[in-house]
Amino acid sequence: MDTREKPDWAAELAAAQAWWREAGVDLAFADTATDWLEGARAKVAVERSPLPANQAEPAREAAPQPPRIGGDRAQWPNTLEAFGDWWLTEPSLDPAPAAQRVLPAGPPGAPLMALVSMPEAGDAAALLGGRQGRLLDAILAAFGYDRAEIYLASVLPRPVAAPDWSSLGHNGLSEVLAHHIKLAAPRRLIVFGRDVSSLLGHDPAQVAQSSPAFNHEGTSVPLAFAPALDALLERPALKRGLWARWLDWSLD
Repeated sequence: MDTREKPDWAAELAAAQAWWREAGVDLAFADTATDWLEGARAKVAVERSPLPANQAEPAREAAPQPPRIGGDRAQWPNTLEAFGDWWLTEPSLDPAPAAQRVLPAGPPGAPLMALVSMPEAGDAAALLGGRQGRLLDAILAAFGYDRAEIYLASVLPRPVAAPDWSSLGHNGLSEVLAHHIKLAAPRRLIVFGRDVSSLLGHDPAQVAQSSPAFNHEGTSVPLAFAPALDALLERPALKRGLWARWLDWSLD
């Protein structure tokens, strides 16, 4: 009968591992390198491989283009009175309903048209009923005008946070603005804000000292640039330059 004690293989294995651990070897090593990224590269290669000739790549849907601002030009109003109704109802001008839009005001053929970018926050019955409006009234008084005798208009029907003026201009807003000025037919035009002037194709920083003009479809209206009303409120020193430009312009 074999009375020899059977070896405890688990204990011997644990002892061997402890010995190697004490020697500072706790990982298995091999002489041949292993490419751990082989599978990932193969997957990318499959994904980038061209489709078979008989299998066409599915067409990608083009992003929908926004409707042209102003809609069908053939349907544009031909009188300033009709323009007011169109301004409140034309869907391509703004997604907001008529109750949130603000009408321009003033008679056609006014001695001066004042153009701003958008209504003030809180405007409802009339344009510029807040701080900007009070500043405009003071400016007009210094120029020798009353608000009731000028034509006051905004480029946008309601206040908009950070509009993309370049995109709006290229999508038809510049044409709508030019048509609006043509219908208003003012004797002079003053534009408040660089964004507005850019829609008319002018850069105030590049305009010569002589007064430019707004030219459209055979009409020419003397044109003056001014800082935006909110900029004039924040930096009163700009008023001095505006007054100097007005004196030069009014003497032309």
